[in-house]
Amino acid sequence: MVIGGGASGLGVALDALSRGLSVALFERHDFAKGTSSRSTKLLHGGVRYLAQGQLGLVVESLKERGLILKNAPHVSSIQAFIIPVYTYWNKVRYSLGLKVYDLLAGRLQIGRSRWLSGREVMGRLPTLQRSGLKGGVLYYDGQFDDARLALNVAQTCADMGGCVLNHMEMTGLAKDDSGVIKGVYVKDQLTQESYKVRAKAVVNATGVFADTILKMDQPGAKPSIVPSQGTHLVVDLSYLGGKDALMIPETADGRVLFGIPWHGKLLLGTTDTVVKAPVPEPKALDEEVDFILRTCARYLSNPPARKDVLSVFAGLRPLAAPRGKEKKTKEISRRHQIILSEGSRLLSLIGGKWTTFRKMGEDTVDALVKLHHLPAGKSVSANIRFHGYQQACDTSDHLSVYGSDAAGIHQLMAQQPELGRQLHPHFPHTCAEVVWMVRHEMALRVEDVLARRTGILFLNAKAALQMAPAVARIMRKELGQDENWERNEINAFNTLAERYLIN
Repeated sequence: MVIGGGASGLGVALDALSRGLSVALFERHDFAKGTSSRSTKLLHGGVRYLAQGQLGLVVESLKERGLILKNAPHVSSIQAFIIPVYTYWNKVRYSLGLKVYDLLAGRLQIGRSRWLSGREVMGRLPTLQRSGLKGGVLYYDGQFDDARLALNVAQTCADMGGCVLNHMEMTGLAKDDSGVIKGVYVKDQLTQESYKVRAKAVVNATGVFADTILKMDQPGAKPSIVPSQGTHLVVDLSYLGGKDALMIPETADGRVLFGIPWHGKLLLGTTDTVVKAPVPEPKALDEEVDFILRTCARYLSNPPARKDVLSVFAGLRPLAAPRGKEKKTKEISRRHQIILSEGSRLLSLIGGKWTTFRKMGEDTVDALVKLHHLPAGKSVSANIRFHGYQQACDTSDHLSVYGSDAAGIHQLMAQQPELGRQLHPHFPHTCAEVVWMVRHEMALRVEDVLARRTGILFLNAKAALQMAPAVARIMRKELGQDENWERNEINAFNTLAERYLIN
């Protein structure tokens, strides 16, 4: 049994099912509601990790990057990045570093880095600051739609016979007389009905909320997570001026900052701010917004201002608490850890990163099989093509992110032409997609549709607010709900969306 429906939990469920184990997964909100839908949308080994000497993590990440690009081509792609260089020393440093990055990818390399002249850089990114520009380094990494990949993995698990449930909260651990966990208590967040579910083994894969479960098991458990907030801004793509992504290698706080084309907009981020306690809906801080805009102003000739931000969102990284000397969050390894709670036999998956979610799952199931002597075969999750897999996708059609399921949406519109109506004049999404999301993608709330299945809330919060009534009306009919449900859903979404706007 898996608690948590983000990248970590889905990776565990996927790998366990690949070995023939029976799996139930419970997520208290929606799949990827938290950190897993608020990433920088990168499948990468981590250029910064390379600089820190974490070669093992880089190699592992580059391998897993290649596997996701192979197994989910409909929601992932190769993206070109440019690092602008303003000193000759940095030309040498970044060129050599990225050649090493290329070599570490081995046979899963997706493109060779190379030096660009100043003229070439300005031709590809015409909005860069020209003064003092020596040139730039071009390299390649992966990009993906994080929320839809999470959904596709959940669908894959269901296709393989797993039971994956969103909006189902784990409220307690069921233990035998010796204190060993034998199952969990769960509560349906929509009907408020409660259940007891028995299990041979339980995995805590709740990301930044791992300590909540650990303390539920053992009240005196020491903290295992250091939550670090990363904020992103979304603005018009014209501020970048090209199809390539921008990588700023050294910010004022020693991190990197990206400017990435994403669904026709420009994603800017991220930050690294320690927070005391995790919350389901983190709020971007004013100083984080100002930091991103101030950093961009150093590199862009016509940088965006607060008034230009279409949406702002924050996510919390579940960094594994370091042992020994205290470290800054940027120095904490992104490598995952697996913790066994003595007595209860609860396994907790701590830390990690999206790119390595499958390997995190494989390692956790290895430990689970050994601990409980489960009759499981070898992991084959590396070879599983995710739900919707389609090698050749027409990326000019926004339905390409549905992969092979796009045909079903086209069929819906052919059968009911009125469902072809757009939900908003500035976005191509149609009423048919909402119907499809309810029937086939486990969407049960307006937020599920506008935040994670279409991503509109993250792209343009005002547009999402304008779309909410139409989405609620369609969902009400599909779910057999009443006017009161529709009204409550609109109000709840409006309250949520306000947090994504800059005042």
